[in-house]
Amino acid sequence: MTDSFVYAAVRTPFGRYSGALAEVRPDDLAATAVTGLLAKAPQLDPARIDDVHWGNANGAGEDNRNVGRMAVLLAGLPTSIPANTVNRLCGSSLDAAIIGSRAIAAGDAEIVLVGGVESMTRAPWVLPKPSRAFPAGNLEAVSTTLGWRLTNPKMPVEWTASLGECNEQLGEKHGISRERQDAFAVRSHLLAAKAWDEGFYQDLTVPVGDLDRDEGIRADSSVEKLARLKPSFRKDGTITAGNASPLNDGAAAVLIGSAAAAFHIGFDPMARIAGRAAHAVDPQEFGFAPVEAAEKALRRAGISWSDVGAVELNEAFAVQSLACVDAWGIDPEIVNTRGGAIAIGHPLGASGARILGTLAHVLRERNQRWGVAAICIGVGQALAVVLENCTR
Repeated sequence: MTDSFVYAAVRTPFGRYSGALAEVRPDDLAATAVTGLLAKAPQLDPARIDDVHWGNANGAGEDNRNVGRMAVLLAGLPTSIPANTVNRLCGSSLDAAIIGSRAIAAGDAEIVLVGGVESMTRAPWVLPKPSRAFPAGNLEAVSTTLGWRLTNPKMPVEWTASLGECNEQLGEKHGISRERQDAFAVRSHLLAAKAWDEGFYQDLTVPVGDLDRDEGIRADSSVEKLARLKPSFRKDGTITAGNASPLNDGAAAVLIGSAAAAFHIGFDPMARIAGRAAHAVDPQEFGFAPVEAAEKALRRAGISWSDVGAVELNEAFAVQSLACVDAWGIDPEIVNTRGGAIAIGHPLGASGARILGTLAHVLRERNQRWGVAAICIGVGQALAVVLENCTR
C-alpha cells in the first residue's frame, strides 16, 4: 500500500446565513476553492489530477448536479478530470478526503483534489411531488437548509428528533452544564479572532468578493453575554444560539497525493494520512460518535492519545464537543487551538476539509508530530483521520 499525504489546503472565508456570500452560488464557491488550492501549487499541471472527490450535504438546489464536476468545469480545469460528489452529511468533505487517500493507497491515483461546499443560505424549499396528479389540497414547501426533511414515518420518533434536542439529551446524559458550554463557545470565538489577527488563516483562505475573513466570529464574546441568551430547543434547556454552530456558506479544498507526487506538485507534503475510520451509533446519539471514530483511527495509525499533540474537532454543538473531549480524557487545550465551528462556522459539506487542512497547519505551527481530525454526522455517524506531521 502507498502512503497518502496532504500537500496543501485552502478554504473560503465562511459567511453567515443570508450574509456576505448569500448571492454566491455553491458551485461558484466550490470553483473558488479549487482555483485557490491550485494557486498554491503553480508547478502542478492540473491535467495530472487523477480525480476529484467533493463533499456536499444538501444537494437540493444549485448544487444538485454533481457539484464536484461543476467545480472542475467552472474552475477551468481540463474536461478530462473526472469528479464525483460525496454525501455523508456533515462529514462529506472529510469522507471525500478519505476516499481520495484510499485511491492513492491502492495505487489507483497519484494526485487527487478533494473538498466540499455548502450554501445553507441558498438551500431551497422543496415541494414533494404528489402520488397522483392535481391534488385538491395544499402542499407544504419544506426547507432543505438543515436537518430532517420529508421524513419516513417508519422511522422511530426518537431517531428523528431535532439535532438540538438530541444534544440536549446528550448533555443530560453526561452532566454537561450550560456554563461549561458557554465557556467553550467563548473560547472558540476568542481563539478564532486571535488566529485571524496573527495571520494564521491568511495562508489558509482565499477571498470571495469583499469577504476576506470569517463573518461570524465575535471577538467581544463573553460568558456574561452568552448567559443572557434563551435556550433554543427546550424551555429549560442548555443549548442556545451562542453555544452551537450557526448556519453558514463556504467551501474548502485539500490537495492529496502520493510521496512521488511531490515531483509534480513542486514541494514536499505537509502531513501523512496515517489512520482513517468511520463509526456509527443510534441516530440520536450522533454527537458522541466521534469518540469511537477517533479511537479506531488512532489504533489504525498505531498510536494512542498520549502521542497526540493537536485535535481539530468540529464544534457542531459545544455540548457534544465537551462530551467527546471528556471521553477521550485529553487536555482540552490541544483542541481547536485556532478556534472552531461555533465561531468560524459550519457549512456542512465544507467542514471536514476545513478541519483537515487546519490540522495540517496547526501541526506545523505547533511542531507536533501527531494530530486527529474528527467530525460528528447527523443520523448517528462520525469520521476521524489521523495525520503525521511531515514538516518537523
